[in-house]
Amino acid sequence: MEKDTSLDYEDVEKQFHSSPKIVENFEFLQKIGVFEFIDSLTSEIRNYKTLLTRGLDIFNRTNIDEIMDATVWQISYLFLPSFISFLWKPIQSRPDITIRSYQNYKLVDLDIKIDSISAFETFFNQFPKPENFNVLEKRLKNDIALEPLKNLQPEIVIPIIGPFGLYGIILVGRKMLGAEYDRHELTFLQQLMPFVSQAIKNHLHYEHSLRDAKTGLYNHGFFMTRMKEEVMRTKRSSNVSSVIVIDVDKFKNFNDTYGHLAGDQVLETLAQVIRQYVRVDDIPSRFGGEEFTVLLPHTEISTAWKIAERLRTSVGEMQVPWEVALPQVTISLGVYAFDKNCELDTTGILRRADEALYISKAKGRNCTTIWEPGLIDAFPARNDCNIHLP
Repeated sequence: MEKDTSLDYEDVEKQFHSSPKIVENFEFLQKIGVFEFIDSLTSEIRNYKTLLTRGLDIFNRTNIDEIMDATVWQISYLFLPSFISFLWKPIQSRPDITIRSYQNYKLVDLDIKIDSISAFETFFNQFPKPENFNVLEKRLKNDIALEPLKNLQPEIVIPIIGPFGLYGIILVGRKMLGAEYDRHELTFLQQLMPFVSQAIKNHLHYEHSLRDAKTGLYNHGFFMTRMKEEVMRTKRSSNVSSVIVIDVDKFKNFNDTYGHLAGDQVLETLAQVIRQYVRVDDIPSRFGGEEFTVLLPHTEISTAWKIAERLRTSVGEMQVPWEVALPQVTISLGVYAFDKNCELDTTGILRRADEALYISKAKGRNCTTIWEPGLIDAFPARNDCNIHLP
């Protein structure tokens, strides 16, 4: 348990002022500014304690939304900006950015039309501190990069710097009340931002550890962990959950004919479509190679089939950007639902979904199949397994 030291400070202060030597030399000490200096140190210590309390409030948040909500609250507690916007890269290896903006403590859409923050990276690696927007504009000398931000009229731009470069930037608008930001307010921002940056970086690093580097979807390990959790959860409840197994049809042809880089582009584009058409609580993952899985918590089989078909038709219309026109990509899918009456473990459930995928392949590919008893008996025995299970 942490000891309360507030009384200790008071006791020390009383002892200091009641010391015979201090009393004896009081006028001299006052004349040379000792007491004034002590007061300034006391005020500075108090400010640092307040900063530490505010910083820890941000740092101890457990997800990105809470981190940003807490940051907005802590900044707005001292002065109310016209807006605060966070622009960050969820996946450090990709240029895509996510934007979250606030006005009067509320989440708003400021319609910031910017696709990348890469143009700011060199500048903030050289000047890794909060910067006045006018100063940034003069030093950066990149009107194209700054144009989307000019309409917002930000006052301050704050970088989020990590070991892999620029993770994001924070835009702080002009003060709603009062003149420009004074030196103390800028100092507060500069001192608070390391807490914010570290909290966001910790979250992003954790997210990166769960993601497949090539596609940005969840990786095999995280999917299997969530799958096991969901199987256990359904056994304790009356809910139904589902899983979809996906395989890219004739993917080897892309690699053999157009090269592995073209194959990589197919996978990355497919992952974008999957992210776009699954729901917030779904767990899309790259299971390995050209194989993907989607865990659908709280999802009946009829809804799971609709989601699978939505993915299949969307991929069938997908255009893969490449040097030459690539053949149309199609996928085959298998779907399986499980509830508290399911006696299978995670591996058994995935094997059922994979059997349904095999039927989709046997039917001629580019289709979705729902597993049901006796399904696999109607087709020839399998020689392999698309989803490589233990």
